[in-house]
Amino acid sequence: MSSPSLSTAATYERLVQASVARIWENVFDWQHLPSLHDTSFAACELVGMDAAGWRVALTSQPGGERRRQIVKLHADRAEHRYVVVTEEGAGAGSEIRVQMQPISIDQTKVTITYHIAEQDPDRLAAIGEGFVALYTRLWDEDEAMMIRREQTSRLPDPAPFAPIDLGSSDALMERLPLTVEAGGRPVRLAMVDGQLTAFSALCPHWLGPLDETPVEDGTVRCPWHDYRFDVRTGQSCDGRGLTLEAAPKVSLIDGKVWLTSP
Repeated sequence: MSSPSLSTAATYERLVQASVARIWENVFDWQHLPSLHDTSFAACELVGMDAAGWRVALTSQPGGERRRQIVKLHADRAEHRYVVVTEEGAGAGSEIRVQMQPISIDQTKVTITYHIAEQDPDRLAAIGEGFVALYTRLWDEDEAMMIRREQTSRLPDPAPFAPIDLGSSDALMERLPLTVEAGGRPVRLAMVDGQLTAFSALCPHWLGPLDETPVEDGTVRCPWHDYRFDVRTGQSCDGRGLTLEAAPKVSLIDGKVWLTSP
């Protein structure tokens, strides 16, 4: 139950196309907040962890110390519910309470209530409207990630594959950047420093998507957790030590482009 001094500003419900287990994975993943939700959050730093969840310093967009809050996750896995409490900063004392109800193996009903220290009906309505708009966007982004993660978790392990004919070089150049499947895994092709380059389209962290993010200065960024890689070598560019899967070899034979196993 909420504190007697808090009022309910908004209630938001949606049917999420993900299992409760996948949602819990997302809830505990505080690191995705400023990456996946970069239009909402400027930064997120871990303050501490305990059995109930995390405590983070979360800075909302457009950033700055005045936008910084300390928020704490309190999770109750057995009851499929959690609460996020703002401990410091704007909205201190407010609570976001989430109740999950499993519907099927890959569907969960989520009910979110926002409780704040405000009594004025007009202000409550305005704050609640803003909260629903924000959480609709956040859950849209989270749900897309969870659905994609479920799909990529079912991909086969990397394996050798027969040579793949990508057609004429001239025609292929007009289609770049391009994602193809090789050995059941997505591979991205792009021109980098004037060279046709192939690289794994899966981030090795959570198999995040690298098939739509642009290649800039020979590097690619995962939109889920901001991991960055040099597509020419597959090596990490952020010091976190992960490496892309070995990329297929690109060959030009008689005017045709071929992909072969690394």
